[in-house]
Amino acid sequence: MTTAELISRDFSTEFNFTASRSSGAGGQNVNKVNTRMELRFNIPASVKLTEDEKILLLDKLSGRINAELEFIVVSQTERTQLGNKNKATERFYILMARALTPRKLRKATRPSRASKERRLDEKKILAEKKQRRKAAGND
Repeated sequence: MTTAELISRDFSTEFNFTASRSSGAGGQNVNKVNTRMELRFNIPASVKLTEDEKILLLDKLSGRINAELEFIVVSQTERTQLGNKNKATERFYILMARALTPRKLRKATRPSRASKERRLDEKKILAEKKQRRKAAGND
């Protein structure tokens, strides 16, 4: 599923934003202004996701989901709340699209003749090296 398809569903009505102070260096602005934005999205309560999508998201995004089954995205890179809100929303759609896109299955292939020959050459070199060690140890 692409990001554009998810944006067209418009999950913004189901977002819950919280502002807090950003961490790290930044001087006076960081110390007194709540610019860090935290986007919370309750996956089980969503009406815009199918049951299969909910199960898939709970599995794939488990590291970003809290005990209340809320998917959390945080942004604190921008200097304004609006900038961080937009960044968090953008990141939300990217992460959702990545989680809902099925992985491509690996096509089984056979080793090429050249790769087999390289492997055998390396084996011969290693065997010779070990034989030289054995001979040096007997003297």
